[in-house]
Amino acid sequence: MPHKPQQNGVAERKNIILVECACSMLQGKSISNVFWAEGINTAVYLKNRSPTKSLELKTPFEAFYGYKPKVSHLRVFGCKAFAHIPKDERRKLDAKSIKCIFVGYCDKHKPYKLFDRSTHRLLASRDVVFHENENKGDKINNTSVWHDNDGSVKLDPSVEQDQEQAQE
Repeated sequence: MPHKPQQNGVAERKNIILVECACSMLQGKSISNVFWAEGINTAVYLKNRSPTKSLELKTPFEAFYGYKPKVSHLRVFGCKAFAHIPKDERRKLDAKSIKCIFVGYCDKHKPYKLFDRSTHRLLASRDVVFHENENKGDKINNTSVWHDNDGSVKLDPSVEQDQEQAQE
């Protein structure tokens, strides 16, 4: 029947599992709920690479493509990451990396999705060094963050000033 999600038992349970997984990833690393879409995408990515009983302990990825997925590239959601800045995009004495927070995997490419807190933008990079065991002081706890139409993330300027004053 229309407008009766209770009748979609399997689909509704899968949605609940994905939402709860994303919620726990965001809360576990004290990341704002503004990044819920990145959390859901990461949860789906991980779920597709996890074995399931319904496929006789195969992964959905393996059932679809016919071979086992590589999992060596998996990282801890919300961990500190340093993205390399290419030589042609920096000057001699500039920093060689950007401090970011890992927020997911790109859909069709190998790069990781990273959030640059200094520019408040999402970026993709393959050349990343992860610090998965460190998480002190890397909280994204701002509810005044929004996404532009081009997919970039920005902060309210007044909140940015408040954060700078709090750091001083």
